[in-house]
Amino acid sequence: MSYSDGTRSVHAGLPEPVVGEPFLRGPVFAAPYHLDPVTGPGENGYARTEHPTREALEAAIGELEGGPALAFASGQAAITAMLLSLVKTGDRVALPGDGYFPVRAFAGGALADLGVGSVLVPTAGPYPDLTGLRLVLLETPANPGLDVADIRALADAAHAAGALLAVDNTAATPLGQTPLALGADLVVASGTKALTGHSDLLLGYVAARDTALLDKVENWRKLTGGVPGAFDCWLAHRSIATMDLRLARQSANAAAIAELLAGRSDVTGVRWPGLPSDPSYPVASRQMRRIPGIVAFDLGSAERVARFLEAASLVFAATSFGGVHTSADRRAQFGDDTAPGFVRFSCGIEDTADLVADVSQALDKSR
Repeated sequence: MSYSDGTRSVHAGLPEPVVGEPFLRGPVFAAPYHLDPVTGPGENGYARTEHPTREALEAAIGELEGGPALAFASGQAAITAMLLSLVKTGDRVALPGDGYFPVRAFAGGALADLGVGSVLVPTAGPYPDLTGLRLVLLETPANPGLDVADIRALADAAHAAGALLAVDNTAATPLGQTPLALGADLVVASGTKALTGHSDLLLGYVAARDTALLDKVENWRKLTGGVPGAFDCWLAHRSIATMDLRLARQSANAAAIAELLAGRSDVTGVRWPGLPSDPSYPVASRQMRRIPGIVAFDLGSAERVARFLEAASLVFAATSFGGVHTSADRRAQFGDDTAPGFVRFSCGIEDTADLVADVSQALDKSR
């Protein structure tokens, strides 16, 4: 039977009911396990390679993404593991030129040192001839500018050129879009953000339908050890249950905030792919089941951004997104190629009317 997103989130990765057992078993705090004195390891041998709490989380993520998943200690650990396990000296990769800055820094440093070339491409295109590339990575919607790429079209183009297509699904989450169903070979994401949504853990994952690809990533993880801890895995699994509810409020808040900002003459560059006037709207409305709760805009100067954040009561100054608390940050201070007054605004789950009123008064006071 096929279930809707809310039901899938609540039940993802749960074990079969057992009388006297909890719905979601508690975290297993163990590194080694008992071995059979004669035959050696049983189902679990050592926690770096097998761990029941981590495997339950991976089952949950895999159900939502539509392909088996591997959990990592952070989103950056996941994306670097994917790249390093699938490319070799002499390969070339295409990366989003307007995506997460540390990925570009990794390509320009560690990948370049290994003899792997990279080309930076804007998420919205135009895309170059993909011939000769080993892998094309998309981040859609892009962080922080919120451009959207057509996953199906680029999957077709990449495959025709003999390349793999990987999609960073951090902003959208698997309830916003399922890249594997649109033709992507791999999905990578930071589960730190909206997937878990409580700003209390670091997590990443890689998912793929092709077991040969995922086996390469898993072998890399076994040998390098970038696994998340048991309690973080348990917290993440518990938090996924409310993802549908959280995203619904965050998206509703983003729609209201985007409309407020678009109507003000003292705010420029408003971006939210759910706005019909947004350049990404045509692709986003066709490709995505819901639009994330992130809005981008420009207040003209770093000083005004500071005044805005100081005047807001419900907006925390913090460099992340997707949490239950509304937050915002000025991305230029973290290395993004953005204007000094560019703001990435992450809507939380506060009541919409309260959030709109607070943002409105903070904008007024910051002028």
